[in-house]
Amino acid sequence: MIKGIVVLFAAAAAALATAAAQTPPAAKKALIAHRGASAYAPEHTIASYTLATVQKADFVEQDLAVTSDGVLVCIHDLTLERTTNVAEVFPDRYSRAAPGEGRAAAPPAAAAAAASAGAAPARRWLVNDFTLAELKRLDAGTGFDPKFAGARIPTFQEAIDLVRGKAGLYPELKDPEFYRRRGIRTDVLLAAMLRKNGLVANPKTPVIIQSFDDAALRQLARDLPQVPRVFLVEPRDAARLDTPEKLKEIAGWASGVAPNKAIVDTMPGLVKQAHDAGLTVTLWTFRASTTTFPSVREEMEKYLYTLGVDAVFTDNPDQFPRR
Repeated sequence: MIKGIVVLFAAAAAALATAAAQTPPAAKKALIAHRGASAYAPEHTIASYTLATVQKADFVEQDLAVTSDGVLVCIHDLTLERTTNVAEVFPDRYSRAAPGEGRAAAPPAAAAAAASAGAAPARRWLVNDFTLAELKRLDAGTGFDPKFAGARIPTFQEAIDLVRGKAGLYPELKDPEFYRRRGIRTDVLLAAMLRKNGLVANPKTPVIIQSFDDAALRQLARDLPQVPRVFLVEPRDAARLDTPEKLKEIAGWASGVAPNKAIVDTMPGLVKQAHDAGLTVTLWTFRASTTTFPSVREEMEKYLYTLGVDAVFTDNPDQFPRR
């Protein structure tokens, strides 16, 4: 009897060991430093990117714009006035951007309201109206904190040189339609940079490309099929993700979706449906300064480990809850 029980336990243990060996390990949750460690240093600066690597980010994000002489630079906005002292350095080089000219411009309704109220058109300094040499004259740090005075807008090449081998790169093509109207193909420029730097399917420095623009991602699926592509989705466009059929269509040209976290709150089945379609799910953006949770760490933990998303963008890489 005892011998039979021993044999039975041994067989059960062997079966469990076999099952464990056949079960793939849980996918690692990914930390993406949003504009670098932007809670602690000026966004998209060398200081912010450096701190992100020190805080062990898996990926460092670079939003990409293009100078008038065709150089990819790291800055979130189409325009310069929010993050630099461009109005002081180039006071007369502003552009009264027409409504609808990329995200830098006011929506038509707002522009019409301002006009009827007699307000002057907003003054905007478009990145694409300046050469790289001119951009390098701007201070991108003092507005965040005077201790960062003199910080400059980095080129994408400078970001690559800094991050390479320490973390992955997560470039976003900002407003490709704006640049297409100006005869500039940001997807072509990005693909050329990745090839030049040997970053197509480089295991030491992985790259994931993201954009709100599906036309750019579709083109990159053809040009750089080895590089993962993530489709960003704002709350106003949540209907792009609201059925399994739509998600399967997206999976034909993207590797993942990155909805604003509010979309997952209103569509609780989205994560599973996206995974079923073969898509990863990445959420944005988690900030200690705005969270309604006891801490941003606890907020990220809920979405990562309870709701099952694969990755998050955060301004606070040091608060990422690893398991």
